[in-house]
Amino acid sequence: MILKSFTCADGTPCLVCEPDPRGGLGKRGQVIREQLSQKGLTLPAPGSVAGNLVLVHGRRGRKEDYLLIAERFCAVGFRCILPDLPAHGDHPGTTACYGVRESHLPAQVLREAAAKFGFNPQPAGIMGISMGGAVSIRSAVDKDSPWRAAVFVSTFDSLDHVVRYQTSRWLGERLGSVWSRITGWFYQTQAHMELSDANSLALVSRLKCPVLIAHGTSDRVIPIECGRRLYDALPSGIEKRWVEIPDADHDNVLITDFPIYAEMAEWMLRHVPND
Repeated sequence: MILKSFTCADGTPCLVCEPDPRGGLGKRGQVIREQLSQKGLTLPAPGSVAGNLVLVHGRRGRKEDYLLIAERFCAVGFRCILPDLPAHGDHPGTTACYGVRESHLPAQVLREAAAKFGFNPQPAGIMGISMGGAVSIRSAVDKDSPWRAAVFVSTFDSLDHVVRYQTSRWLGERLGSVWSRITGWFYQTQAHMELSDANSLALVSRLKCPVLIAHGTSDRVIPIECGRRLYDALPSGIEKRWVEIPDADHDNVLITDFPIYAEMAEWMLRHVPND
């Protein structure tokens, strides 16, 4: 794939990854194309672009972490835009707000990348993992959302629920409850928002595009019940899919033997490109 870097008007650093027009494929690209061919999909020719994807990283991540993900999506015909979120990577922002104040960024980086490099911003899809999933959910419920399809991986239903779960797991129910309140107070003083403000469960019923939600069955950071609650709250009128990744924890959810990249790519190929 071909890499291009740019910085948005607000200082958000981004990478744009495009399929190599010469059509060359690495091993990862060859594997995912073979997996999708076995599913009966007719794939775009190597090196062609059938649509755009914005890939949103998780907490403590950065845009470069998604290069190997982008390589796979590029191999099946997508241009990928990878931003750094505030307080991550090279972004000048100092506070992560778990989507509450970053929801505009995915659409913004798509729009500015298209203007800078001269491509059509449509059709487009969005994919986010963990915190990036929360950002992506808020982006997708915006009334001017540009996304034709969305994939959310290992993301939370509400941030305060995850904090309570983690503190209770390490300290027990009583001490965990106390520490959870302390964590909430500290976060409020730093971010000027409450943990409960980062609530994806309250938003997903407003989603209108096709949604795939994937979660590892052994996730010890954001338990699988969080993802399942999000899925169950999706509106009945949209196309949706629930994917469990066997034995996957939070940090290895994309690197097990389960063909999760093929699942995500198939979803995007079925819903993003123009007919």
